[in-house]
Amino acid sequence: MENAHQVTLEKKFDRLRAILSSIDLLAVAYSAGVDSTVLLAFAAQVMGPERVVAVTADSPSLPREDLAEASRFAALLGVRHEVITTAELDNPDYAKNPNNRCYFCKNTLYADMGRLAKERGWKVLASGTNADDFSDYRPGLRAAREHDIREPLAEAGLTKNDLRILSKRMDLPVSDKPASPCLASRIPYGEEVTREKLRMVEAGESFLRDMGLKEVRVRHHGKLARIEVPAEWIPMIAGPENAKAICRRFYEIGFAFVSLDLAGFRSGRLNEAIGIRTTTRGSK
Repeated sequence: MENAHQVTLEKKFDRLRAILSSIDLLAVAYSAGVDSTVLLAFAAQVMGPERVVAVTADSPSLPREDLAEASRFAALLGVRHEVITTAELDNPDYAKNPNNRCYFCKNTLYADMGRLAKERGWKVLASGTNADDFSDYRPGLRAAREHDIREPLAEAGLTKNDLRILSKRMDLPVSDKPASPCLASRIPYGEEVTREKLRMVEAGESFLRDMGLKEVRVRHHGKLARIEVPAEWIPMIAGPENAKAICRRFYEIGFAFVSLDLAGFRSGRLNEAIGIRTTTRGSK
């Protein structure tokens, strides 16, 4: 069974190699997450770094840490890195935070990429969408179709688990990186997305990661911050000293109340709150 799986996996990798080899100049929507990092690195290896461009959308919903990581890795690969400032927050359809908010975000990104493609001569625009994403709630997929965005990983049949295997094989720094959706996903649907709320979420999560937590969410509920961490970490951060330090920092950030979700971290919690079931990790 293991051999059969390995053969299937190798066929997928070969398929991805063939897809990329057929492209003249590729621009990858690059967020520094697992999927887009694998696509960017594999494309640079197959096509040559001079034929690949990394395009990162810089907005208040992108953590500064991820933007810096994107720049570092693109430089390491030797690929050109274009950082474009997107203005999805200026779009009221995005800011009012409907449950298809991601559509408006991706629509802005892909429209901006399309305009740049005409100026720079990029032949193909691609995203890091993988095969698992089609069984999840992903409003951004509609925007990709509308803007003719290629999805090489999904076309090759590669799942999230396949990509982690490929990432380890290529010795990429994201092989065990937790999913990191945009900061706006911490704000419940129907509650306005603002720069201030995004700033508060980012500051809170950054503080918790500095404590050693790799996977964490700070959910913004007005003056209340609801912290989600894997269940095994709950006793550690609930300890008197850590709890005191967390409260002190979160009050400085602007929260009036700090809560710890005893159910522990689970991706898709905000989707589930409105009756949408997610099947893969990392959506919200």
